Amino acid sequence: MTHSFASDNTAPVHPEILAALAAVNEGHSPAYGSDPTTAALAERVAATFERGARTVVVPTGTGANILALNAAAPYGGGVVVADVAHVVADEAGAPARHGLTVLTCPTVDGRLTPDAITRWARDTGNIHHAQPVVVSITQATELGTVYSPDDVARLVESAHAAGMLVHMDGARIANAAVHLGVGLREAVGDVDLLSLGGTKNGGMGAEAVVTFSDDLASAVRHLHKPNLQLASKQRYLSAQLLALLDGDAPLWERCATSANARAAEIAAGLATPETAATGVAVVAPVEANLLFVRMPQAAADRVAREHQAFGTPHDDGTATVRIVCSWDTTPADASALLATIREEG
Repeated sequence: MTHSFASDNTAPVHPEILAALAAVNEGHSPAYGSDPTTAALAERVAATFERGARTVVVPTGTGANILALNAAAPYGGGVVVADVAHVVADEAGAPARHGLTVLTCPTVDGRLTPDAITRWARDTGNIHHAQPVVVSITQATELGTVYSPDDVARLVESAHAAGMLVHMDGARIANAAVHLGVGLREAVGDVDLLSLGGTKNGGMGAEAVVTFSDDLASAVRHLHKPNLQLASKQRYLSAQLLALLDGDAPLWERCATSANARAAEIAAGLATPETAATGVAVVAPVEANLLFVRMPQAAADRVAREHQAFGTPHDDGTATVRIVCSWDTTPADASALLATIREEG
């Protein structure tokens, strides 16, 4: 099959993760998280994220987000999010189905600001409005931008001052950390809950909810099964995340470094005056493994056919195409995509 730039979810499983799965596929093991692999993951997460981090593993990113937000907010509680956030645009109304009220904020580049928190904090105490109780940010954002450690610190400070908790959707936290040149701990900052992603970064299907307080850890533990996220054979989920986190040169970093590098190569290839003259332009900062590129509709159609990257059409005969690089995207794959865009641009 032609290399797909549609999503990092289309990529194959990394061989090291397949090996980790094979290694735990021996004999019987306790179920529902009582196995030694899940215990080892808990130790690794605590060492990686510090601050008394506790974790539960889940099979999907949406499941991680909703489980975390349910632990942070009472029924009907308000979740302050960017207008492009995954929980708003790509979770099929899951927050509402689970008793959460989404409070959206318009953004330029997908990043929330302290002003957005202040705007919704004014509703606190108003009996006619949903009460804002948790802020949810995405690292890296759905537009491929990244919060700096200072950005996260300011948001956490503003939220806590307003009596709100902070959740981070870390589906692409590895890509954000690589861009920042920091470890996972620094990229996460002092948020209260984290959805830790693994699937988009070489995994077969494994995420986790990481908490940093006794109350939140207890809430997540008791919501794990009612939220339909408690897998019986957890060792197979835990093995994937453990393979990503372990080692002096951890797999999470190697996979994200490769994906980010390919995105940067494509962005650089599109930044030439010759390409710009054809009406092709990168329309958002490229800080992780995804790009948004405006191009003539004919070019977008061919990119969709040949590279499975899809776009949103505009009335002027152009389209904005989302291009996502994966851990296995090669320089040759990036060059082939660039050639297609240039030929049709």
